[in-house]
Amino acid sequence: MSSETSNGSQRPVIESLHPPSAISGGDLEIRGTGLGTAESGQPTVRFGDSVGRLVVGGSKRVVVKVPDEAEEGPMTVESAGVESAPHPCAVGLSIAQNLHPVGNPAVDADGVIYTTRSGARGEKVPVSVFKIDLNFNIRPLVSDIVNPTGLLVDHDGKLLISGRNNGTIYSVDAGGSIEIYAEGMGVASGIAMDHAGNLFVGDRTGTIFKISPDRQIFVFATLEPSISAYHLAMSPDQNLYVTGPTTSSFDNIYRISPNGDVDVFFRGLGRPQGMAFDVSGDLFVTASYRGRKGIFRITPEGHPTQVLSGPGIVGLAFLPSRELVVATTDSLFRVSTSGWIDA
Repeated sequence: MSSETSNGSQRPVIESLHPPSAISGGDLEIRGTGLGTAESGQPTVRFGDSVGRLVVGGSKRVVVKVPDEAEEGPMTVESAGVESAPHPCAVGLSIAQNLHPVGNPAVDADGVIYTTRSGARGEKVPVSVFKIDLNFNIRPLVSDIVNPTGLLVDHDGKLLISGRNNGTIYSVDAGGSIEIYAEGMGVASGIAMDHAGNLFVGDRTGTIFKISPDRQIFVFATLEPSISAYHLAMSPDQNLYVTGPTTSSFDNIYRISPNGDVDVFFRGLGRPQGMAFDVSGDLFVTASYRGRKGIFRITPEGHPTQVLSGPGIVGLAFLPSRELVVATTDSLFRVSTSGWIDA
């Protein structure tokens, strides 16, 4: 219900925000009353001291684009010089820039983050893998892996990296020393590991490989080829989920049973990429869906809800702190999930 100030002006009231979080460039839909009228003019939406750009303005519905300089904390709407009460809004804070992730970042048990500057096909960059400590300080970790793509911290705490340039899987210790874990994986992209230590590798030309703990290699499943990469995630019940963007705007998330049987878990996403599961078994995927871009939560029953808005998102990972790390094509963001996610 709207309220009035002492001078009779209607105070804007924010009733809901969808989705509950965003990174810079994301669109947020605000529902409420007194948000803006023809008499009072367009409302002003503030994220801290920063003002968002209006996409749609109205008395009961406002769509605003989150500015680059937006601050973490409550959001307000001002109309006719009167400001609403603050409303919770989880805005992602940049923790690393000038990168080139092409999938999920990896996070170890302590909360250390690993990410890439992957580069163009065959391009050797000065530093290709970075390590971000608990204070979000970033430092070089690996220079000699060309086109690092999939990242995973295994059960022993070592970082596994797929290289799409030569189809090799590498194992990297905390000091950056590199060993070859497996070779011959085609155009290797996404990787995932089950509870037993079996490693799954997506060759984007159409094959999912399974590598046993003693390094025996099997063809686990075959899928439609992807124009860019396969992205893999292992569910709590040990089903493997796979996305692989195609030229279609109506792509699938595939579910592969422990026996290698493939079915379609969800259909209708545009360019689905990185995925992760929360502790309740909900799947989070970066994609576009019905014109919206960002991260979507899909329940085990297949019901989708957008939880974060933003452009160019390719991956995500959960931190032990319950925060979310979001990877775009050139940056990493840290987003609070308090009140809206079980991580």
